[in-house]
Amino acid sequence: MSKDFDFFLGHWTVHNQRLKARLQGCQEWETFTAVQHNKALPGGIGNYDDFVAEDWKPGFTGMSLRIFDPRTQLWSIYWLDNLSGGLDTRGHLQPPVVGRFENGTGIFTGEDTLDGKPILVRYIWSDTHTDTPRWEQAMSVDQGQSWETNWIMLMRRPA
Repeated sequence: MSKDFDFFLGHWTVHNQRLKARLQGCQEWETFTAVQHNKALPGGIGNYDDFVAEDWKPGFTGMSLRIFDPRTQLWSIYWLDNLSGGLDTRGHLQPPVVGRFENGTGIFTGEDTLDGKPILVRYIWSDTHTDTPRWEQAMSVDQGQSWETNWIMLMRRPA
């Protein structure tokens, strides 16, 4: 439970496939490489990583913050970056995706907006027991009846 993301600690090279436009029927994918470094937070409360993709967006840095709630056994995952700080217009953290791992797959969902319209966001972590874990992001405009996968990351340890 609180160690669900221990597989992800350390350094990673990340192969990214990302739709160029989300929720617009786009079929054109861009690919790029990023590096990530994941560290545990004190007391087993979670972990965080940085995401640097110089070939994609020079100067861009992203960060995931994962917090484990021992009472609910749920993870909350926040996305932050150096463009918005991960903050809304009032200066509060954007809402997280929330979920858990079951049978080796982590599913995390949350409410968000895209172009001013409400959407659902879903992260799926899979293959976490291998040397090549996978993360994917999908979005839904119909309360989860259908999903568009728009970002896939395949992780590998650097040589």
